[in-house]
Amino acid sequence: MAEEIPFIELSDITFSYPEAETPVFSGFSGNLPGGFVSLAGPNGIGKSTLMLLAAGRLLPQKGRVRLLGKDTADFADEEERNRFASFVYQNMEFETPEPLEAVLSQVYSGGFHEKKSDQFYKDVLRTFGLTDLAGRSLSKLSKGEMQRTLLAFSVLYGSRSIFMDEPVFALEDKQKEEALEFFRGYSRENRVTVYVSLHELDLTKKYAETVLLFHRGHTIDVGSPAEILTSEALEKAYGVPAAMLRQKEYLDRKKLEEESDLLKNRGDSE
Repeated sequence: MAEEIPFIELSDITFSYPEAETPVFSGFSGNLPGGFVSLAGPNGIGKSTLMLLAAGRLLPQKGRVRLLGKDTADFADEEERNRFASFVYQNMEFETPEPLEAVLSQVYSGGFHEKKSDQFYKDVLRTFGLTDLAGRSLSKLSKGEMQRTLLAFSVLYGSRSIFMDEPVFALEDKQKEEALEFFRGYSRENRVTVYVSLHELDLTKKYAETVLLFHRGHTIDVGSPAEILTSEALEKAYGVPAAMLRQKEYLDRKKLEEESDLLKNRGDSE
């Protein structure tokens, strides 16, 4: 029997941002699984950077990153990279006056799904509450509507894996649950790996198949939510008593919302 290829293989990688005092990763190695995977841990710990490296949006200064057996440094072009991985980040925007339906239709028709159907397209728009917004210009969408659009974008594009950095913080609670339920089912039915960074541990516990819990010192615990998200492990990772984590999550979400509003207001004024 052939040995199964790890979803992500990190081999002695080092990565740092310009002018940063310390690298995010230094000589880090590890194999990470596929499936529906949630990343947990405090801000600034390397969750977003890991996803950017895995998706080929960043390259390590040293070492090698392989995604589904492919060295991310060897992607022939942007199209091949996008075929392997989509990346959705928290304050992503579309710079176009076109209506939502036109953009998503173009994404679907130009994406990588081998079989396309009108029903699947309609189901995705309905799932994310976009059917009644189809004629609205993307520039007129609220932050929550834009996040739902990005979620639909990532599904319709049809990449072999999807990486999402805090993609639901601006949604209502019911919308968050519906979105995560959809992605878990989509991952299983289509054998597409989905990595999602979430601030809300309750959502990770409820929906994730696998959790990556990031600790300071560049270690990552990998396992099921029941195995990984123990009070002891969470206190070690976040540096606060487990009873205080809900308040910390709330403050982290508020910070994301404030940063998002600041970027939107800045864009509106330009």
